[in-house]
Amino acid sequence: MSLIKINNHNFVLHPTGAIFWEEKKTLFLADIHLGKVAHFRKNGIAVPRKAEGLFYEKITKLLKDFTATRIIFLGDLFHSEQNNEWYLFESWVKKQNLEIILIEGNHDIIPKLKYNLINIKILENLTEDDFYFTHLPIHKKDYFVFCGHIHPGVKLKGSGLQQLKMPCFFKSKDQLILPAFGGFTGLHILSPTKGVKVYITTGKEVMEMS
Repeated sequence: MSLIKINNHNFVLHPTGAIFWEEKKTLFLADIHLGKVAHFRKNGIAVPRKAEGLFYEKITKLLKDFTATRIIFLGDLFHSEQNNEWYLFESWVKKQNLEIILIEGNHDIIPKLKYNLINIKILENLTEDDFYFTHLPIHKKDYFVFCGHIHPGVKLKGSGLQQLKMPCFFKSKDQLILPAFGGFTGLHILSPTKGVKVYITTGKEVMEMS
């Protein structure tokens, strides 16, 4: 884990790709894409079934590591239309004693009523203190933005011609893009420029890229 300070608030970058906001006891994570495995299998694309349970393994670990009272999903919670994965998620939600908020992403097409029935609040964005939470990366004057959508990653070069692609937290002066929390989402490779900090996650630890 890696602790960073933004606008005098403490944020813990977790190896799963989530962030914990200490002052607000809030976990936020982006681009889970629940139901994507079932969607692909339905369309004849072979995907290991174990990928379906990855979200629940990771979120269980997070809730053990942190005393969270709220979870904010920064968009693309589900990949597409409702499928059997919804019932697993619904069952999980009903066991939680947490406030849950979903910031709408471009993949979030399940009717809001379904979320409302399990006490999940749906928002287009959220402004709190000096922070702005949204799905798509944007510039918001006077606010620091937390967002997703991109599935950021970087290339690491080893000896010879070896290259390794790794997910990362991608932080600029006024924005932090979270890595995709989902385990079957792919990466969009970004090139750090001056003033950008990159925190690579291996799944077990978070390291600042030098």
